[in-house]
Amino acid sequence: MEQRLQELREEFERGEKQLALLDQKRQELRDTMLRISGAIQVLEELLSQGASVPQPSDTVEPQDTSLAAVG
Repeated sequence: MEQRLQELREEFERGEKQLALLDQKRQELRDTMLRISGAIQVLEELLSQGASVPQPSDTVEPQDTSLAAVG
């Protein structure tokens, strides 16, 4: 019986550790979603005011891929 008691205590401890990890991941996900929600709200407000929101393709400058003639 003592061996079984020890096994159960170890299993309980593993469960507590797993629960703590899940709580941490849940908080991290909640923080990420809060940031995303804030970004959505800002963009919606800008769009409702008719502001121009630059797209990622608008902010990337083209690169010159031509090779200069060597002479």
